[in-house]
Amino acid sequence: SMRALLSVSDKTKVVDLGRGLIALGFELVSTGGTARALRDAGLPVTAIETVTGVPEMMDGRGKTLHPFVHGGILARRDREDDWEALRRHAIETIDVVAVNLYPFAAAAANEETLFVDLIEEIDIGGPTLVRAAAKNFRDVLVLVDSNDYAAAIRELGRPEGPSLAFRFGLARKAFQHTASYDRTIADTLACVRASASGFERDASPSEAMAPSFLALSLSKLKKLRYGENPHQEAAWYTDDADAGLSGAQVLQGKELSFTNLLDLDAAARLLLEFEEPAAVVLKHTNPCGVATGDSIVEAYTVARETDSLSAFGGIVGLNRPIDAVTATAITSTFIEAIVTPGVEEEAVAILAKKQAMRVLVADFSSVREGRVGQRDVRSILGGWLVQRRDVVDEAARPWTDDPADLRLRVVTKRAPTGDEWHALRFAWRVCAHVKSNGVVFTRGDRTVAIGAGQMSRVDAVNVAVFKASAELGGTVVASDAFFPFRDGLDAIAEAGATAVVQPGGSKRDAEVIAAADEHSIAMVMTGQRHFWH
Repeated sequence: SMRALLSVSDKTKVVDLGRGLIALGFELVSTGGTARALRDAGLPVTAIETVTGVPEMMDGRGKTLHPFVHGGILARRDREDDWEALRRHAIETIDVVAVNLYPFAAAAANEETLFVDLIEEIDIGGPTLVRAAAKNFRDVLVLVDSNDYAAAIRELGRPEGPSLAFRFGLARKAFQHTASYDRTIADTLACVRASASGFERDASPSEAMAPSFLALSLSKLKKLRYGENPHQEAAWYTDDADAGLSGAQVLQGKELSFTNLLDLDAAARLLLEFEEPAAVVLKHTNPCGVATGDSIVEAYTVARETDSLSAFGGIVGLNRPIDAVTATAITSTFIEAIVTPGVEEEAVAILAKKQAMRVLVADFSSVREGRVGQRDVRSILGGWLVQRRDVVDEAARPWTDDPADLRLRVVTKRAPTGDEWHALRFAWRVCAHVKSNGVVFTRGDRTVAIGAGQMSRVDAVNVAVFKASAELGGTVVASDAFFPFRDGLDAIAEAGATAVVQPGGSKRDAEVIAAADEHSIAMVMTGQRHFWH
């Protein structure tokens, strides 16, 4: 007779699976809570201890690690010597194994879980069952995802049984499951500090961000048409299919490209700095225009008009849902893609008029709350670089005439006015998301000129002045790193700016400050650099 071993922590659909297996003539073998759930549903179940002849022991640490279980799973059905071993030891085969391993992840996510309890959530028998069944995929069906139960019942019900391709697909998913499970354990234990007094969870932030061993466990979301250029192969992977862009709903438009995704990510990162209604129009990961407003349509319109020429064919990011009037504004010109937290019903049909325009609805609350997206990983030739995602924390609160608690230093004879403080904070948040060297001219609610990615800071100023779409008189300026010489400050003054924010730290800070005083410019130093390479 055919037998199925069911032992799941996530009981979703397990009763349906058990019922379907019984209808196909399977005997159900189960453990602990899974056996109770099946019996409570009126299904006949054989307890695992009946198979092994040994009761569960050591608080459940010992249940399935037994030759009567693993021999029945690992026996190769096309090998007579394996059959002889089964007969000699009176072992019956097991044809289906349904196991999943989520309790450790749930325990690890709870900061209150004690270390001793965390260790007890490390499953030993479960991964061993999964790996054994996946290894013998030709003869044993392995199920780690409840979403596969219905397909498994259909495949088992075919006269010829499940196809080899179906079996192999489940085996690959099973090994991904155990790899991810072990990765979660390793990452969690990397954040535990051992000392003479015991074990303490949540080690230092540096240990959590950059442990001594780091492996990425990623699943492919989809193959991309190509990478940055048509001759480059590319694919999109994720470690959390529900978070950020990976969990976005694509409402319409052409297939997302590699560069679309990089631009949408850059837009989302910038928007995460803003609580008020904000919009960004972006090209090649650099903002063309950024603005805030009383409404999202006001913010978008102003952001687009900052550099309307560059905005053509750009990427739009919004931190409020798209309503009808905003949809009308967006569709009045050519836009490649949009990322937004929502689209109101009356806006759907308006956006649909631009059929090729990609529209993504994405929730970045998990990133904002620090639950995901804190680690940036980038490849270099022959290696990987890891860092904490840059956030402009020093601009999280409003800047005022008394910014002492924000560690900002007014270094010039003249302090910023109230309006200048407001504009400097806006400029500082934007500048961190402009490729370095970056210089940004803004007013209190909008960018006016952006000089991005230049080889020298004075070049960045000159590029911004050259690209300015409006008068720069009365603007403020943010520079993502210090001014190495006074020439950049002189160029800013000549353009008409009245206040500057920069990190400071140059050997020639005194010269730069003196230049600002000569021009009656107010200068604030943050002590915090925001390069973006």
